Amino acid sequence: MSSQPLDVSRNRTELVWAGKRTHVDRVALPFQRVETINAPRGGDMFSALQDGGGWRNKLIWGDNKLVMASLLRGDANAGVESLAGKVDLIYTDPPFDTGADFTVYTQIGDEEIQKAPSMLEQLAYRDTWGKGTDSYLQMMYERLVLMRELLSDSGGICVHLDFHAAHYVKILMDEVFSQVNFVNEIIWQYKNKPLFSFAQHFPRDYDVVLRYVKNFGKHVHKHQNVAVERARKQNVITWDAKQQKRVSKRDEHGNVVYDWRTEKIVGSVWDIPMVNPNGGERLDYATQKPEALVERIISSSSNEGDLVLDGFAGSGTTAAVAEKLGRRWIACDLSRFSIHTTRKRLLELGATFDVLNLGKYERSHWQGVTLGDQLRAYVDFILSLYRAEPVPGFRHLHGKRAGRAVHVGAVDAPITFNEVPDVLAECRETHTLSVDVLGWEWEMGVNQQAPQQAESFGVDLRLYQIPNDVMDRRAKEAEVRFYSLAYLEAEVLPVQARTVQVELKDFVIPDMDLIPAAVRDKISRWSDYIDYWAVDFDYRGDTFCNAWQGFRTRARRTLDTVSATYTYEQPGAHTVLVKVVDIFGIDSTRQLEVTV
Repeated sequence: MSSQPLDVSRNRTELVWAGKRTHVDRVALPFQRVETINAPRGGDMFSALQDGGGWRNKLIWGDNKLVMASLLRGDANAGVESLAGKVDLIYTDPPFDTGADFTVYTQIGDEEIQKAPSMLEQLAYRDTWGKGTDSYLQMMYERLVLMRELLSDSGGICVHLDFHAAHYVKILMDEVFSQVNFVNEIIWQYKNKPLFSFAQHFPRDYDVVLRYVKNFGKHVHKHQNVAVERARKQNVITWDAKQQKRVSKRDEHGNVVYDWRTEKIVGSVWDIPMVNPNGGERLDYATQKPEALVERIISSSSNEGDLVLDGFAGSGTTAAVAEKLGRRWIACDLSRFSIHTTRKRLLELGATFDVLNLGKYERSHWQGVTLGDQLRAYVDFILSLYRAEPVPGFRHLHGKRAGRAVHVGAVDAPITFNEVPDVLAECRETHTLSVDVLGWEWEMGVNQQAPQQAESFGVDLRLYQIPNDVMDRRAKEAEVRFYSLAYLEAEVLPVQARTVQVELKDFVIPDMDLIPAAVRDKISRWSDYIDYWAVDFDYRGDTFCNAWQGFRTRARRTLDTVSATYTYEQPGAHTVLVKVVDIFGIDSTRQLEVTV
């Protein structure tokens, strides 16, 4: 080994790892507003937002690196202003525990089943830690840089970690935020975690929260008090301007003034219980953090009306607490199940917010970076993940699997009404009896009409959703699941004059093999497979305006299959869009027409 010292080009201490890149790509993509929650459609709401008519909280599905880069630039068309230098507090809880169990528990009726991590989730986790810490450090470095750019001059960040990563990330944050902007290392000691004896170490019973600010001295800090077990008599301390020091306060007779203290200031070791497995706060999310912990962080580090960001939303604790404390918020996660869990949690609070994603823009970016914008390369890649073989020489039939033809939809457009008949016509011309159509998105009503069209052509047609998982670079190593589209039946019920209700009539999940046989045998009603449903009574072909919703919680297992009433302001024809989310977090829609 050479005795020469490492040549450090910059006059500072930094953490170095294999493949370290200090340049951070800032790929800013447009947002797609896919749903508005608890907001009236009256007027041009989106124009009002763009003109500064009011802030709307945001729940964003997507890679947080792309999302944060896009937030830095903003997107006026989606009503998202540039947030560079405008976020007041970031609380983030990135993956860090190599022993973590990412199994999700979901309920069907009164039965609970486990959703084990997919092969892709396991590969992603293995890449983070199983191959060493290099990839984890690069992932965190890039995101910390973007987070700093989002912070306001008085803003701060709290990163939640454990013993596996805290020491690495502390050095990273010194590099990105500077040591002078370090505020606290907070120890969260699990108050109610059972402790066991270990042969070679003490029980690991705490996490670490690293708190940094953008500019020390400009930041918000509000001391928090907690009750003491027993009130105690204590002398009152005051500042003596003459002596320039703190002294005991005295009355006019020179006697020391005492007070009974029932509270004390919170230090940097926090004794807060973990989420009670049997408590009302529990959401069956393995990495869920207690609201009391996040409440203390937000209360001490921000003011009412400030903007709070969480790039690893998980079960939605940060957004829920921010909502309760009167803060504005943005929550982002790559997991569909996380977004669905957070949406339900916020709906229970009566929150008003938007659901956004990067949608087709993220897919187009992925295609360009990964496959060089070559259509055939894209089609062949999707076919390979679907375990199908390419078949050249056809216009609409791209591959074949197990005797069935396969059609792959475009990366940046939905499967349309006209596209399906074109596929079916080529099947008939080539005497192909069966075909699978794979799509990212679907024009409204395609799922309803396609089976009838296929029957008229004499072709066995199946529709499958291309999952976002295919955009992960590890997809080729994993078994990516393409889900069949569910069957949804609903009806608009007239009540009186211009007043209607919507009733769910039937719902069928094609992928029954995901549900254990013992649980399937106990299902008594089709609605047991539905976790959430919502109605836009005046859908206009753009954003789903969620005017009513019904959903299950751990405490409330029943689900209404008839919506509340809705009264139209004007007579005429209207489009009603019904959205259903099943127990696995998969969306299905049904478009209905009504004249009042």
